[in-house]
Amino acid sequence: MGYSNLRQWIEQLRKDKDLAVIEAPVDPYLELAEIHRRVIQEEGPALLFTNVKGTPFPVVTNLFGTVRRVDQAFGPRPEALMKSLMGAVETLLPPTVTGVWKEKGLLLDLLKVGIKNVSQGEAPILNVCQSTDPLKGLPRVTSWQEDGGPFVTLPLVYTESPSNSKDHNLGMYRIQIYDDQTTGVHWQIHKGGGFHHHEAEQRNEALPVSVFIGGPPALIATAIAPVPERMPELLLASMVLGGRLPMVKDPMGGHRMPAEAEFVIRGLVPPHERRPEGPFGDHYGYYSLKHDFPVMNVQRMWHRKDAIYPATIVGKPRQEDYYLGDFLQRLLSPAYPLVMPSVRSLWAYSESGSHTLASAVVRESYSREALVSAFRILGEGQLSLTKFLVLTNEPVDLSDFPKLLETVLERFNPAVDLFIFNKTSHDTLDYTGQRMNHGSKGVLMGIGSKVRELPRSYEEGNLPGIRAALPYCGGCLVVSGPSYTEDPELPQRLVGALREKNTAWPLVILVDNAAETVKTQTSFLWTVFTRFNPATDIFAEAMVKNHHIGYELPIVIDARMKPGYPDELFPREDIVELVDRNWKNYFPTV
Repeated sequence: MGYSNLRQWIEQLRKDKDLAVIEAPVDPYLELAEIHRRVIQEEGPALLFTNVKGTPFPVVTNLFGTVRRVDQAFGPRPEALMKSLMGAVETLLPPTVTGVWKEKGLLLDLLKVGIKNVSQGEAPILNVCQSTDPLKGLPRVTSWQEDGGPFVTLPLVYTESPSNSKDHNLGMYRIQIYDDQTTGVHWQIHKGGGFHHHEAEQRNEALPVSVFIGGPPALIATAIAPVPERMPELLLASMVLGGRLPMVKDPMGGHRMPAEAEFVIRGLVPPHERRPEGPFGDHYGYYSLKHDFPVMNVQRMWHRKDAIYPATIVGKPRQEDYYLGDFLQRLLSPAYPLVMPSVRSLWAYSESGSHTLASAVVRESYSREALVSAFRILGEGQLSLTKFLVLTNEPVDLSDFPKLLETVLERFNPAVDLFIFNKTSHDTLDYTGQRMNHGSKGVLMGIGSKVRELPRSYEEGNLPGIRAALPYCGGCLVVSGPSYTEDPELPQRLVGALREKNTAWPLVILVDNAAETVKTQTSFLWTVFTRFNPATDIFAEAMVKNHHIGYELPIVIDARMKPGYPDELFPREDIVELVDRNWKNYFPTV
C-alpha cells in the first residue's frame, strides 16, 4: 500500500534527503513562491517552510516536482494494475470460469479497491473544528503580484449531484480566499463540479461543497486526473493508493471526509450568486483575467492538531502539475483504446497548458478513419476542450513532439488533412479566442506513406520583414520579425513570399523571438500553442469546393502576442532581490 497520508510522504522525503526545511521567516505573499520557483527550476528538493508569516501552520511545497519524486510517491503498481485491468477485459467479458481463474490475481487486487468507513476516533482530521471565522490562520499564499488575492493552490474540491449522491466529483478548482468566511470557486466548463453546481441552480438549491487539503498523495493526484465523466475519482484514488481509502462521517453532518486529510473546509455555494474572481497567474504562464464565479459561504473547517498545509505554485511550464500530469497520462493511457477503440495512444502536452494541444496514434483500417478518431477524441469529456489535435497512424512516442511533428509533416496533404472548426468552446484559461470559453479548433493529420522529404536547414534566402529563420525540427521553420501591433498583416504576405520561393518548408510559425522559441520542446510548445487561435491565426492559400476547404502549402501560423492577450508572468523585481539577499538564510547548510 502507498503512503496513507501527507506526513508519511514527507518523512520519506526527509529520509531520502529530498526535503529542505526552511526555518527562516518567509512571507506567504510572493516571497515563498519565488523561493519555490527557483528550486523547482533546478529540480531541487521538496520544501517545508516552518515559519510562515501570519499562520501557525507549516507549509510544504514541491512535493511532486521531479520525475523521481512522482515515481516514488506512487510506485509502479498503479500503472501495472491499470494495464492488467485493461488487458483482462477480453478475458472477463463475457465472464467464464476459465477466464475468472486466469485473472484471479487481478480480481483479488480489485477487491482491495474502494472506500472504508472509520470511526471518529480513528480520524485525525476531526482533531480541531473552527466554526467562527473558520479560515482564520490558513496560510495566505500569493504567487504573483497581480493576483486578485491568495487562493488554495492544492484544493481537492468534492461535490455530489443534488439528485444522486453516488454521482460525485473530486476536482482541483481554484479556491480564492476572500475573507475568513468566504471563498470563490473557479468551476470551469466541462468540469464535473460545475455540472453539479448547474444542476443545483436549476433546482434553486445551495450546493454543499467540501474542500479537502492534503491526505494521501494518491488523493491529490486523482483530483487532477482527466477521468471520464461519472468515473468515481475516489475509486481511482483507492487504486493508486493500493488499498481502501479511509473516510469518516462529519459529526455535524454532510459529506464524508478523508480521515487522513490535513484540512477540510465545509460550506455551501448558493444558487445564482457570483463575485469577481481573479486575476490570477495560472499554469498557461499568463494572468487569467477577472471574471464572475460562484461563491462559497464557509461553515466550518476541520484540521489535524498538527496540520501541515500543502501548496504548490502555478506559473510557466514546467511546474509541479507537469510531473503529475505526465504520471496520470501514463496511468490512464491503457484505458483510451477501451473507451475509444480506434485510438491506439493519446497524449496531452502539459508544456502548453494541456488543453491547447493533444496528439494521438490512431487506427486507419479504411480511408479517412483517422477523421472519425478526431471527432471521437474531441467529443470525449475534457478532451473536448482540445484546441489543436495532431494525428498519425505511425507508431511514435507522442511525448517526443519533434519526432511526432516530423512524422506528420512527412505525410501531410494540406488539401485533405487540415481541418479548422470555428465558433467552438475553449478552455476557460485560454484567451486566444478573444472571449472567455469561446474560440476554434484545428486538426492536423499525417496518415499513410511519406509524400515528401523534410528540409532541416534554412537555405532559401531572405524573407521580407523576417529577421530570423530557424528550424525547430524537420519541416517546421520558426521565424520572427515585427510584433503583431507593428505589422498584423505579415503572415498573409509571408505566405505569398514563401510560395514565390516554392519553399520546401510545409509549416512555418511566426513568433516574437525565434531563437528563444526553438531552444527546447517546452519553450516551443508553450510559446506556439498558447498564442494562436486556429480560425484567426492559421494562414494559407485555400480553395473551397463542395463545402470543403482545401489548403495549399505552406501553412503559416501566427503565434505572436496579440492585443487583448493576458500579460505574461514575471516575478516582481524587489521580490527577486529580496530572495537573492536571503538565499543563505533559507538554506544555511548549502
